[in-house]
Amino acid sequence: MQALFIVGDGFFTSRATQFATQTAGDRLPASYSTIEMVEAGVMMSYGVDFADAFRQSGAYVGRILKGEKPADMPVEQPAKFELVINMRTAKALGLAVPYSMQLLADKVIE
Repeated sequence: MQALFIVGDGFFTSRATQFATQTAGDRLPASYSTIEMVEAGVMMSYGVDFADAFRQSGAYVGRILKGEKPADMPVEQPAKFELVINMRTAKALGLAVPYSMQLLADKVIE
């Protein structure tokens, strides 16, 4: 195995430290869909910006409360995604993250 993608799930998120410790011990770069894992030590994440998704959901609910029929409203998808990179983990794994990718990241943990 050359890398690991951990599926976004509450069960896995609750074990963020365990995943970070295990992947570091195995010298395995790992990616997840939320920032919590990166803050625990996983190398990177790319996924929905939940704060933005919750705002979007609130606006949708507001439209319903004002009388719009849900059946007439379009299905909406997340509009904003975030990329977070843990540079400490990348360096510990001996991986170079291109500066151009660091510039694209919403957050870089040094």
